[in-house]
Amino acid sequence: MAINRIVLNTISYHGAGAIKEIPGELTRRGYKKVFVASDPDLVKFGVTAKVTDLLDEAGIAYTVYSEIKPNPTIQNVVDGVEAFKAAEADSIVAIGGGSSMDTAKAIGVIITNPEFADVRSLEGVAGTKNHAVFTIAVPTTAGTAAEVTINYVITDPEKVRKFVCVDTNDAPEVAVIDPDMMASMPAGLTAATGMDALTHAIEGYTTKAAWELTDMFHLEAIHLISKSLRESVAEAKEHKGGKGREGMAMAQYIAGMGFSNVGLGIDHAMAHTLSAHYDTPHGVACAMLLPIAMEFNKPVVEGRLADVARAMGVDTNGMTTSEAADAAIEAVKQLSEDVNIPKTCDAITEDDLDQITKDAMADACFPGNPRDADFDDVKALFRKIMK
Repeated sequence: MAINRIVLNTISYHGAGAIKEIPGELTRRGYKKVFVASDPDLVKFGVTAKVTDLLDEAGIAYTVYSEIKPNPTIQNVVDGVEAFKAAEADSIVAIGGGSSMDTAKAIGVIITNPEFADVRSLEGVAGTKNHAVFTIAVPTTAGTAAEVTINYVITDPEKVRKFVCVDTNDAPEVAVIDPDMMASMPAGLTAATGMDALTHAIEGYTTKAAWELTDMFHLEAIHLISKSLRESVAEAKEHKGGKGREGMAMAQYIAGMGFSNVGLGIDHAMAHTLSAHYDTPHGVACAMLLPIAMEFNKPVVEGRLADVARAMGVDTNGMTTSEAADAAIEAVKQLSEDVNIPKTCDAITEDDLDQITKDAMADACFPGNPRDADFDDVKALFRKIMK
């Protein structure tokens, strides 16, 4: 039997109002100066203040760093490291989507492992010796699960690529999953991040490294997302919270508990490439590619895709395994359509295909795909989402 590993947060809080636990987690550990990593829009619209107001009430000093782009760059990290040092901070509270949390992870790792100051040196499985700065992660989107994963993604604009970093030392010690912090997500972002979470769960369930414990997480996440995403998007359109939001907050975290420990596959490898070259929102890229990747992988994971169909609520009685797998692909297409995800990436040109294919094959997620793919395979998959 293979040896499998699970890495999770030491502590996580779930439910409306969970952010109230943050000051106590900091004071109990004796932290005096917090580095709050967030993004400009969250600061502008008062979302970050929901947490910083609690720090004010508790008399905890902090500095806000919000120079973070939607696809965080190497420079964002370098600037953040300098800002952390200038603030003389001793802890991090990351508030935001994957961008804020990924930036905070890289900053926290470099602070405690200064020999990795060259951000590119963190690509792949980095050999850091020390755990990152103590971090509390507070997601404001229901998709990336960066608050529980051991992964983060940084954009290298100079080389027009994204690179994935995998490091058990970057996992936040505390995660606070409060659906009230996600209430400001517009419908489009709710849909895209939700489909990202579904991609995490389906790729995690079908990846080469999948095993019993992560299977449990992924199947429950698929079930919850299928039940909650449409309702969550409807709530976003009405600018309110509700059961859909709550279901997605839980589902994306559960998916993160799984895929963080077993990796992803060809969908994410290709999606990272689309974001790097065309600034395609990550969740949109994942969603466009998900049924295409499932169809490509079907010959080697037919039974698992049949499980996905059942988790999505499809009645597979009387179906063959192959038919049930096809039903899963159709259910994903329908969900994506129902939440208004585009089907094509209009920016891709014929001249780009060779380069983006090479970049996708070099991505850290690519080896985890259950079916081996060559250059022509990947190129053909990209063609399927061209206009």
